[in-house]
Amino acid sequence: MTRPPAIGTTPLRLQMPLTAEAAAGLWAGQRVLLSGVVFTARDAAHRRMIELLEAGEEPPFPLRDQVIYYTGPSPARPGAVIGSAGPTTATRMDAFTIPLLERGLRGTIGKGYRSAEVREAMRTHGAVYFAAVGGAAALLARRIVEAEVIAYPDLGTEAVRRLLVDDFPVVVANDTAGGDIFELQRGAPPTAPGENRPPNMDLGAPGDESPPPADGAP
Repeated sequence: MTRPPAIGTTPLRLQMPLTAEAAAGLWAGQRVLLSGVVFTARDAAHRRMIELLEAGEEPPFPLRDQVIYYTGPSPARPGAVIGSAGPTTATRMDAFTIPLLERGLRGTIGKGYRSAEVREAMRTHGAVYFAAVGGAAALLARRIVEAEVIAYPDLGTEAVRRLLVDDFPVVVANDTAGGDIFELQRGAPPTAPGENRPPNMDLGAPGDESPPPADGAP
């Protein structure tokens, strides 16, 4: 499969939900502006969702064609929709991601790279991983126009939220064909003709992991 020509600096505007067809048209290194509904979940919420699936029950929201943003927003200031909402290191969710992909989850948003197993599962199930810009939590929060806790309020910042976003900026880090922005950043040769190099953005360095918090911790 050949890559399209280099995309330049103009981002693609993409409306949620994220269909299989739309995901298949994305390429590692592509800048995207997401609009529509995405859901938040981090370690503790993922653990509970997997427990529900293993018990034959449904998760708090339908997974098919949805996107999960790995974030634990800070409390909102008076009059604000949400507090700072920067991305969490994605590898912390790797242990929980594959069962969600198997049930139709189409995309995830975080920082840093994904494990080889998750990358292969994304290829198999036609899903993508978006990297949000690290160190820009307040800026990202401005692109969130609605926020509502829909599950696990006892988890505090890790509660599952339904967000309505408008032109939320991300970069395609892993595409459905196996493209990997972090390989490109390390200088690996493009995997197909015409593959574009990623923009110079802080997407979370490999090895930038921190230990997962206990349930309810920020």
